[in-house]
Order: sequence, then C-alpha cells, then structure tokens
Amino acid sequence: MGPLVSTEWVAARVGAPELRIADVRWYLDPAKKGQEQYLAGHLPGAVFFDVDADLAAPGGARGGALGRHPWPPPEQVARVMSRAGIGQQTQVVAYDDQGGAIAARLWFLLRVHGHPNVAVLDGGIAKWKAEGRPLQTETPEVAPARFEPRFDAARVLSKAQLAARLDAGGALVLDARAPERFRGETEPIDPRAGHVPGARNAPFAGNLGAGATFLAPEALRRRYAELGALEQEPIVYCGSGITACHDLLALELAGLRGRLYAGSWSEWSSDPALPVEKG
Repeated sequence: MGPLVSTEWVAARVGAPELRIADVRWYLDPAKKGQEQYLAGHLPGAVFFDVDADLAAPGGARGGALGRHPWPPPEQVARVMSRAGIGQQTQVVAYDDQGGAIAARLWFLLRVHGHPNVAVLDGGIAKWKAEGRPLQTETPEVAPARFEPRFDAARVLSKAQLAARLDAGGALVLDARAPERFRGETEPIDPRAGHVPGARNAPFAGNLGAGATFLAPEALRRRYAELGALEQEPIVYCGSGITACHDLLALELAGLRGRLYAGSWSEWSSDPALPVEKG
C-alpha cells in the first residue's frame, strides 16, 4: 500500500474488514462544516475525523499563541484512532474534497506515529462521485481497536526548534500556502502577513494536475528539485500545519522526505518576538 491509492483500488475493497475509510473534510470558512458534508453523503463505511477536535490538540485558536491546530500528543492519537477502529494492522484511506489538502494531515499523523498502512485517495470524493460510485448517509458503527502510537519526534519540529535551525543557518524551509499569502499581500486569518524569513514558496496546489489528482512522481521530483529538496531535507509549514502535509505527501511520492513545522504560520505570526519577511 503506497501513500496514494486510486478510486478503483478503494472500490474493489469497500467493506473489507481490514480497511478503514476516513472522511477528513474541513474548511477554513467556519460557516462550512465538514461533518455536515459527511452526513449528507460519504464513501460507504467511512468514518469522520474532525480536524479541530481529532487531529489537533486542545487549545488551538485563531490568533492564539499555540496556533490554530497544535500537534496532538500520542495519548490523544491513540484514543482517536482506537475509537475509529484503527488498529495496528488496519489499512487506512483518507479523503477530502480539496485534492487531499486536508486528508494528508491524517496520512502524516499516522505515518509519524508508526502506522505505515495509510494512504490518501487520489482525487478524493469529487472523483469518486464523478465516476458514479455510491455514497451513503448512514454513520457506521465500528468496534474500537487498539492503537499503539510510536511517535517519531524527529519528523515534527516545534517553534523553538525551527528558530534554532534558522539561527544556525542553512535550513531549507518550504511554505505550502498560496503565493499571495506567502508574499504578505493578504492575510485573511493569522495575526501577521508574510512568511518565515528565508522560506521558499511551494504552494500545495502545485502538486496537483487535472481533476485535482497528484502529478506523476517524476514531475513532483522535478518540482522539489528546483526548490532544493534533493540537496537537503526540507522543513515544511503552512497556515496551521494542515496543508503542509500535502507537500510532505508529494515529497514522499517523489522519493524524498520532509519534516513538519507543526505550529506553522499561525503560531509563528502570533509571536511578536519572531521576525517576518515579505515579498
């Protein structure tokens, strides 16, 4: 099971006891709710993950010192995954309706907690529906499973760790946000506009081609080679640590690796002692 699976792959395995399909729809607009979209129709057997409550630690807030989606502790990950029926041998497929931009958070979260059998559905629910595949509105009942997190702390950096790397010089930092936010021309949600000094812009949307599906591995490798990822392992961030995981998934598809600055711009920009760069 690679980091990306097709709709055909999932359709052939719907209902398999070893497979857990995860709906990870979430929206920056607080008026739009992922769970409402889930209840209106989801892939057969899919369970819902709330990004704010399940895939982030408590205490996140717009303008808050911890950022909008603090990295969850292992005990929370164990509790959430166990409740969703995800055990050590469970195959997990995550999807959303934004080209994997949100689903990649669950993929990376599981990977860095020692669960390799996880993938993102290429094209998400939009491709699934366009192909005329079935949806359901019922919420499935799943039996709890035992999930034992084995957290690889080296893959997730704190604000202090990133600041130390920048002070030491030579770090490759990639910003997965849209170009206008990276340049500081607009900032619709976080305290200050701009980017981490020295960062390079790698918008997650650039990982996608037609139909919001991922580019071929060769194309992704060329993209990240131009950004310097062949020479050193990049540290990736975004607004709050969600869409940065899309870049991390693309890096893996390209045969590369990256690390996440978990607090991302929402945490960095909330600290007036930290520098900001524009342009």
